[in-house]
Amino acid sequence: MAEPKSSTTKQSRATQETPDDGVAREIQRVTDEAEEKGFFGTEVDPTPNENYTLQGVTSGAPTPESDPQYAREVRHKLDDEARQR
Repeated sequence: MAEPKSSTTKQSRATQETPDDGVAREIQRVTDEAEEKGFFGTEVDPTPNENYTLQGVTSGAPTPESDPQYAREVRHKLDDEARQR
């Protein structure tokens, strides 16, 4: 016969404390480093990456750093998106 489940409350997996060992510290260090570099979160520059290449720059593709009008459009777009959240 199967044993009944324990009625004591156990900490759920989502709320368990993070183990204090080398592996957990290394994962946290790498995650913190990636967050500082901006690898997580909302993309702050909607400009296509191709615009920053040699071909894009020499073709005159706009970037916020090289075109004040485009920079203004990007700021407005980001502001509008932020207001919608």
